[in-house]
Amino acid sequence: MKRLFLTTFVIVLSLSFGNAQETDYELVAQTVNYYLEGGNNNDYETLKKAFHETATMKYITDEGYKEVNALEFFSGMDASKPKPTRKTRISDITISGHAANARLEIEYETFSFVDFMNLLKIDGEWKIVNKIFYRMPKMSTVQ
Repeated sequence: MKRLFLTTFVIVLSLSFGNAQETDYELVAQTVNYYLEGGNNNDYETLKKAFHETATMKYITDEGYKEVNALEFFSGMDASKPKPTRKTRISDITISGHAANARLEIEYETFSFVDFMNLLKIDGEWKIVNKIFYRMPKMSTVQ
């Protein structure tokens, strides 16, 4: 009887832990989708839901290393402008406790971005706290 109780307890605990991880996975995906949807629609209000107010964005340009506040960088979005033609996908999400990382791929006609988003679960809500990215030119195909 004791063994049956212990086995049942372990199974219930495992299922509860698995569901919590799945829920966090879905919530992280929802957060990064706010970023992707906001970018797809030039919608700053949707994009803003993804970021913590002090989130940074760090990247390299021809002029060198840049670091900016992510929300300030995107604040000029204008939903009345034409939507960009691009394909987006979440290629990976990794979660460890209250920290997570998501790798995103954003493909335009002539280049692609690979975004790495670092997220924290702050007051029960997943927020992007840091973004780094690489802009990759498309390789032309020889026919």
